[in-house]
Amino acid sequence: MNSSAQRAEILVEALPYIEAFHGKTVVVKYGGSIGNTDLSNFVRDLILMKYVGIKPVVVHGGGPQIQEYLDTMGIKSDFIAGLRVTSRQVMEVVEMVLVGKINQQIVTSINRHQMKTVGLSGKEGKLIKAKKFDLRKFASKHGMNIPEDTDLGYVGEVQEINPEVIKVLEGKDIIPIIAPIGLSDDGTTYNINADHVAGKIAGALRAAKLILLTNVDGIMDKKGKLISSVTKKQAEKLIKNGTINSGMIPKVMCALEALEEGTEKVHIINGEVKRALILELLTDLGIGTEITL
Repeated sequence: MNSSAQRAEILVEALPYIEAFHGKTVVVKYGGSIGNTDLSNFVRDLILMKYVGIKPVVVHGGGPQIQEYLDTMGIKSDFIAGLRVTSRQVMEVVEMVLVGKINQQIVTSINRHQMKTVGLSGKEGKLIKAKKFDLRKFASKHGMNIPEDTDLGYVGEVQEINPEVIKVLEGKDIIPIIAPIGLSDDGTTYNINADHVAGKIAGALRAAKLILLTNVDGIMDKKGKLISSVTKKQAEKLIKNGTINSGMIPKVMCALEALEEGTEKVHIINGEVKRALILELLTDLGIGTEITL
């Protein structure tokens, strides 16, 4: 088969997936660990998704970039149970980097393709109603011993998502780019884990898929081999026996929560792979780990 015929076959292979996801919402979490070097590849995937009728909603992180700015400014940043202690000063930097820098970088890159997009945080339109992160509950659930007076500061969690804000943008053919910053009832601004936000938004929108882009291939077994598909029950077992550990635990937990709240499928894939989103969405091959109920 010549190269032209092969390219045609690839397009035909994509057809049933285009038909299946046309008009459907796909929430994509763009991890800060991927870095800006792969932003152009990520944006091209988003543009293609949009042109074939898929409705992408992007939630982005920015942990490494936040740390870089804190280091440059000489601001000390501690971690407890894997979570950044966020003072008022740190919160100002977090909001500056997430909303003022990373969010706008993604928006600008998409705009170069003449595609409509809007960057926002969870504060706009009361998109993300937040509350202070319950460290006691988290520590108890994961068997951690944390001093009683420990305070994470302005670290939050999602209390409620207002999906109407996103639906209005989707109705106007606009791609929402969301920074994981939320606002409480008393007007306090909180920094929220981006995986948690993406999962909650996917559940609120009853998204066809939630895709978590990270810098690893997916869930690995104890021999380091990729597990291509797991159910909720299997994933919970893998967490208990230690196969799923460290930073993969919160990703899987947010995936399971999204499924319980109405998301059809969740995928954890390596965003450093070129055309990662397209390979996962529009080809027979697929990459990473698929999680289902």
